[in-house]
Amino acid sequence: MSASAATRRHVLPGFGVSLGVTLAWLGLIVLVPLAALAIRPWELGVAGVIRTLAEPRVLAALRLSFGAALLATAIAAPLGLLMAWVITRYHFPGRRVLDALVDLPFALPTAVAGLALTALFAPNGWLGVPLAAIGVQVAYTPVGVVVALVFVALPFLVRTVEPVLRDLSPEAEEAAATLGATRPQTIRRVVLPTLWPALLTGFGLGFARAVGEYGSVIFIAGNVPMVSEIAPLLIVTKLEQFDYPAASAIGLAMLLMALLILFGLNLWQRALRRGRA
Repeated sequence: MSASAATRRHVLPGFGVSLGVTLAWLGLIVLVPLAALAIRPWELGVAGVIRTLAEPRVLAALRLSFGAALLATAIAAPLGLLMAWVITRYHFPGRRVLDALVDLPFALPTAVAGLALTALFAPNGWLGVPLAAIGVQVAYTPVGVVVALVFVALPFLVRTVEPVLRDLSPEAEEAAATLGATRPQTIRRVVLPTLWPALLTGFGLGFARAVGEYGSVIFIAGNVPMVSEIAPLLIVTKLEQFDYPAASAIGLAMLLMALLILFGLNLWQRALRRGRA
């Protein structure tokens, strides 16, 4: 075999070693913990796993975690689209500050975010007092859980949509306006079809982050069983009680439910891309 053929075959030097190290780290960091999570609950037996997941407290926690995560991400989607649109399409004083604030949930420790949100929305907080005057309580209720999850999910929507908006040429919008389309029609028929795949990607990322969020939620939620207790907190409670199989059963249920929802979003995204092709 000639030297040129060998060079073409081995374009990346050390590919085999690099691949082996990558797969080894992937197995240690991801696959082994997932395998342990999948195996540990069955120490209880099938009946024990079903009994654990059928407990009213567990069902209420799962319902709150997934329901609040879906609702919060649905609220964050239009807000994220609006913020990305403002950041990319307009120039105004403070634009760079707004752009930097979008990444605040990434940089801020989740416990600090939870304390800040609780201080704002508590009955004696800056926002809690006027809300209490009209009969709305946010802190220590499921509403507070949704508010905290919107806070952590919003950056994923903004940062996913923003690059697509930057690459979207305004010429298509100008052509639609020239043909007599109103601004809402242009957005609905020209802009949104291009943004849908990115929006779904951001929705999936935001939902995945929100459904397992812990630090920014536990302070504002109040953690009342059957009312404002999230599933991650219930898992921690089971671990503190040394009930590892039950904690693993709840964690496995959360993992499977999240994977099913993300799989559905992925299929929807592929269908949209095929429709545009």
